Amino acid sequence: MGTYLVTGSNRGIGLEFCRQLHNRGNQVIATCRVSSSELDDLGVRVETGVDVSSGESVVKLKNKLNGINIDVLIQNAGIAESNSLSTLDPASIIRQFEVNALSPLCFTKTFLSNMKSGSKIVLMTSRMGSIEDNTSGGSYGYRMSKVSLCMAGKSLSIDLKEQGISVAILHPGLVSTRMTGFTSNGISAQLSVKGLIERIDSLSLYNSGTFWHSNGDVLPW
Repeated sequence: MGTYLVTGSNRGIGLEFCRQLHNRGNQVIATCRVSSSELDDLGVRVETGVDVSSGESVVKLKNKLNGINIDVLIQNAGIAESNSLSTLDPASIIRQFEVNALSPLCFTKTFLSNMKSGSKIVLMTSRMGSIEDNTSGGSYGYRMSKVSLCMAGKSLSIDLKEQGISVAILHPGLVSTRMTGFTSNGISAQLSVKGLIERIDSLSLYNSGTFWHSNGDVLPW
């Protein structure tokens, strides 16, 4: 069924990705800074000490996975910090750019030699990275970093097409996880990931570079 590498896998959407992919028979490599009991109990390969914003950490992981083919690379690791206009924090904005946008791009470049024609790259973004869909303002660092990630994904879809590697840019929906304060308005991680996996399964070179909601809707840029 293929080998999937999932970053940020110790909780929330990343953990649920690992659970559902493992349950359907895929080989899963779960990476995180620190594992969790829930992740350890899944029975997948867990690689701890992986900080996507640390080049040294990513290269160390690359060396451990030397020779392993990755069919699907799911870039799920990310952070969200509050930045309104009145509480603007440049250091926080830079930190979100580094983790949410630059790190997934650099991680992808590092692991391209582990991929081949037919492999897929998944960038977990947010509709908060849509300029057209922004009707509420605020969240400067998070919104700006996710816009950048969407642009990186679009460029990757063009640059990697000749290598036969496709790219999905995915919004999970409003999901009730720790990152969203377990909002009562959100959907479950189980439902979100079910839709996300459907989008990944349907990804091809024909629709590479599309910005999708987990429910299948194409989102505006």
